[in-house]
Amino acid sequence: MSQNFVLKKGLNIPVSGEAALHVSKTIAPGIVAVQPTDFKGFLPRLLVKEGDPVLCGSPVMADKKNADILLTSPVSGTVKEIVRGDKRKLLAVLIEADAKQQCVDFGVKDASKLDADQVRQALLQSGLWPWLIQRPYGILANPDVRPRDIFISTFSTAPLAADSNFCFGSELQAAQAGVCALSKLTDGKVHVSLDGNGGSSAFAALQHCELHTFQGKHPAGNVGVQISHIAPICKEDIVWTVSPVALIAIGKLFTTGRLDVRRKVAVTGPMAIEPAYIETVPGMPMKEISFFCGNTPADTMRIISGDVLTGKAVGENGYLGTFDNQVSLLHEGTEEELLGWLNPVRAHQFSADHSYFSWLTPKKKYAMDTNLHGGPRAFLMNDGYYARVLPMDIYPVYLAKACLAGEIEKMEKFGIYEVLPEDLATCEFVDPSKNNIQEMIEQGIDLMLKEMA
Repeated sequence: MSQNFVLKKGLNIPVSGEAALHVSKTIAPGIVAVQPTDFKGFLPRLLVKEGDPVLCGSPVMADKKNADILLTSPVSGTVKEIVRGDKRKLLAVLIEADAKQQCVDFGVKDASKLDADQVRQALLQSGLWPWLIQRPYGILANPDVRPRDIFISTFSTAPLAADSNFCFGSELQAAQAGVCALSKLTDGKVHVSLDGNGGSSAFAALQHCELHTFQGKHPAGNVGVQISHIAPICKEDIVWTVSPVALIAIGKLFTTGRLDVRRKVAVTGPMAIEPAYIETVPGMPMKEISFFCGNTPADTMRIISGDVLTGKAVGENGYLGTFDNQVSLLHEGTEEELLGWLNPVRAHQFSADHSYFSWLTPKKKYAMDTNLHGGPRAFLMNDGYYARVLPMDIYPVYLAKACLAGEIEKMEKFGIYEVLPEDLATCEFVDPSKNNIQEMIEQGIDLMLKEMA
């Protein structure tokens, strides 16, 4: 039975630079990066060396703990470089793409007629298995486990998020095949959440799943928030989540027999020149979108793969993340502000708590930058200040403090099983103490994984 959830808590952050609903350019990058760091819990073992030819769908690396879990190349070409970081940590495999693309043929299959083992093997062989995320902790899904339920959020409420209908509206057949395939992997239900903030969702016609509608401010589109309202995660529960881009890729694997991870990506933000969409593949070098940056010096702009709250600052030499269909361009706020907090006007600043006069112009968009407008200081004692922007039944400040102190029992008590860092991003944004709350939650999750292994 479908349900409609209206969330009262949350915050929409009015950043300027929304992408116009058209594709300005289709980019076939000359170099594509396969980045194992995009997958939490994946311990990479290289299967290729520099100079090796690969096809689209060819294995590039495997997980050390489970050799059946593969990462495959999104393009055909030649392995150009193995990029390593500190202590020889594998950061990326760079592949020089061929002019004419060739793909591994995995065979067209009717997902509705397959059993769980056949679906599992297809996802493992194609390299799409790591795209399934296991909660608690947001780690690589275990192929030997049948999750309680599988959750899919078809939309995002993050600042300047890509429009779901524009990106995926023409992919309903692939989405349906993906839902059918995923339904074989769980004894529970596949829960699909739709955007109820206006207009109809392209995913509303999906079958063989449980549909839910969510209305509200950010983070209403976060799958973690949706899980907490549909069927909260308890200590012994295991559920999986799948992003829209992963759902479409899974569906195309069965309908076309090929690995196809192309997507529309919104290039957004106050520093973007004529923000719009591009069509490309994950692992695209950010240098490919330099035409959105104009002549802006690289050291005055922050290039983020993802949204401004939870994305990763990758810089002009970075690459598009595996799960991202948005790039955000912000000004690096290094300038000192005259009078600082003593300035009573601040007409160009947004405040979530009426500290300035932004509440008088609710429809205004702001050219926000990365300036923190202050330094870290002690936490506020009032948990309600943070809870008002988080529509979940947890105590965000107490959870963050427990993570910072490494107190596992308190982390469990205050909700560590229900959240990922992204779910508390709005708390971090409104935090007058300037604390890195997402980093604290990540630290707590890492401790749980270490101690509970």
